[in-house]
Amino acid sequence: MSSVFVSLNSIFTKKLLTHVQDNHWRLTFYNNVNALVLFLPLILIFEGSRVASGLPSKGTLFWSAMSLAGVMGFLIGIVTVLQIKATSPLTHNISGTAKAAVQSAMAFQIWGNEPTGRGVAGIAMVLGGSLGYMVVKTREARQPILGK
Repeated sequence: MSSVFVSLNSIFTKKLLTHVQDNHWRLTFYNNVNALVLFLPLILIFEGSRVASGLPSKGTLFWSAMSLAGVMGFLIGIVTVLQIKATSPLTHNISGTAKAAVQSAMAFQIWGNEPTGRGVAGIAMVLGGSLGYMVVKTREARQPILGK
C-alpha cells in the first residue's frame, strides 16, 4: 500500500502543479497546511493521552531531533515537487526506488548486514532496471523532435 500511495502522490503532484501556476512553493504550502489539518485531529484522537502525559517531560535533545526531522521532511517535500516538476512521476518513483536500493547496499558495509543471495539479486535488479530506464530516457532526450 505504501508504494501505491507514493505513486499516487507523485501523480497528483504533477497534476496539481498546473492548478498553482507551476509554483512549487505554493503547492508545498498547501500540502503542509493539509497535513496539519488532517494529522493534528488524528494524533489527538489516537494518541492524545500519551501526548499529554509524555511530551512535557522530553528534553532538549528530543525536541532538537524532532525539529531537525521536521525541517528535513519539509526540504524533502520541496525537492520531491521540484523533481516531479522537472521530470515525471514515473522518473521520480524510479529514482526513489534506486536510492532505496543503494541505501540497502550501503547497509552491508556500514551496519554489517548479512547479504543474502536474494537480497543482492533484488538490489541488482532494481539498479539494473533503473539504469536501463535512464539509458532509454537519455536516448529519447537526444532524438530530435519530429515536426520541428
